[in-house]
Amino acid sequence: MDNKLMLMIPGPTPVPEAALLAMAKHPMGHRSKEFDAIFAECTENLKWLHQTSGDVLSLTVSGTGAMEAGIINFLSAGDRVLVGTNGKFGERWAEVAVAYGLNAEIIKAEWGQPLNPEDFREKLEADTEKQIKAVIVTHSETSTGVLNDLETINRHVKAHGEALIMVDAVTSLGAVSVPMEAWGLDVIASGSQKAYMIPPGLGFVAVSPKAWKAYKTATLPRYYLDLGKYSKDAAKNTTPFTPPVNMFFALQASLQMMKAEGLENVFARHRRLMTTTRAAVKALGLPLFAADGAASPAITSVMPPASVDAQKVRTLMRKKFDIALADGQDHLKGKIFRIGHLGFVCDRDILAAISALEVVLQELGHEGCTPGAGIAAAAKELAGS
Repeated sequence: MDNKLMLMIPGPTPVPEAALLAMAKHPMGHRSKEFDAIFAECTENLKWLHQTSGDVLSLTVSGTGAMEAGIINFLSAGDRVLVGTNGKFGERWAEVAVAYGLNAEIIKAEWGQPLNPEDFREKLEADTEKQIKAVIVTHSETSTGVLNDLETINRHVKAHGEALIMVDAVTSLGAVSVPMEAWGLDVIASGSQKAYMIPPGLGFVAVSPKAWKAYKTATLPRYYLDLGKYSKDAAKNTTPFTPPVNMFFALQASLQMMKAEGLENVFARHRRLMTTTRAAVKALGLPLFAADGAASPAITSVMPPASVDAQKVRTLMRKKFDIALADGQDHLKGKIFRIGHLGFVCDRDILAAISALEVVLQELGHEGCTPGAGIAAAAKELAGS
């Protein structure tokens, strides 16, 4: 029998039935009053999720497209920007910045380690002539499972006064609080296939008034990703270009689910899934790639001992249990595996994944734990939460 595939990767994430059924409806005209009403509801709920009253714009792009739009709409060639890199996606934003002729200065940490806010403070305080125009930070580094200290880095940016802060929140938005207005964040980019609980295809860019002021003088080329067009049309509950209509049906359903659960409950669930997964993995004698104090609530990266082949773990999890885990990226490929726990994931999913992992580890001859230790640790964590 073909089993139900269980996605335990950082994206795409599982999609709830309500969103799948919504997508199965016949399309409607994207210039119709009916679609305008759906779009308006989605926009309002996106603002709720971002904790802002300002613009949250929907684009037909991936998370990378949303982040690129967030960079090119507010900067000009030659602008000095600081880019934090401690994984695959931080490095990607540095590549995007260079591709558009920005003067990108890298603030680096080793993969698996969080960015040091003090490194940003030193650069920003030394910039007495206010030449730094933006600071680009990946909040949850998907490639490593590290959550960077966005709040502290942002405080240093605010003290600078001139620079914008641009945030890759692709695997943090909806999994951890990203209070846009309270923190004064300027640009936040995210993607539909993560904590939004729907398939890939939509990207979102939230924009502050300070960023819109910079937009007026920014000169990087833009057309399809010109956020000014999206903002103007969003005010009329429409889009400048043809949107993926059925994806908005799904977005409407998923945001309704999140609102029914409640924002703090959504965040608490992700914290619980994170702590449960990490406790179980530790009990199984497997080292974690990110330290407890810098762990992402979206994904747990595991660096198994030499006696356990990470690739074989992933292969057997898929073959025996139809559970998909993510590989490492770049130089970590085949050296770690990543367990996603964001979006439409519940306690039962974690228990199932840990049980399967225990079976796989036993089959691979892992002797670093007592059988049942992972589930016992998970149960204890859930009972106390």
